[in-house]
Amino acid sequence: MTDYKIMTAQLEALSESSRNYIPLLSNASALINGSMKDLNWAGFYIVRDGALLLGPFQGKTACVNIAKGKGVCGTAYERDETQLVKNVHEFPGHIACDSASNSEIVVPIHAQGSVVAVLDIDSPLLERFDENDKEGLEAFVRKLEELIKWE
Repeated sequence: MTDYKIMTAQLEALSESSRNYIPLLSNASALINGSMKDLNWAGFYIVRDGALLLGPFQGKTACVNIAKGKGVCGTAYERDETQLVKNVHEFPGHIACDSASNSEIVVPIHAQGSVVAVLDIDSPLLERFDENDKEGLEAFVRKLEELIKWE
């Protein structure tokens, strides 16, 4: 089981040298990828012009642009709520950027009351993510929201 408290403390320590979103999201994706088991993608999509644009990530190649309301990421952005999907093949409109992905969790990231990015994590395992992951990753994102300077 992932220790989200340690992961969040490590994130805070990594932010001491820079709070700019690019290096912080880059290190956050590496931290997630190294701390959680059975992942094939961990990273961020950043809101640009009303859609999601690929940001820092660890893993296989990824979709570059995702429209608001499309797929798991676009749905999390549009609804402004975490999407915990145990089987992506059962999610209406799932975008298969990587056919090896079978489960996914996406958490919206806020600045000044608006969604500015999403954290996206994929796994090749069905039902990889549960409520413990949801709670831990939402706390991790709340810490990111405190630390990041969106410049």
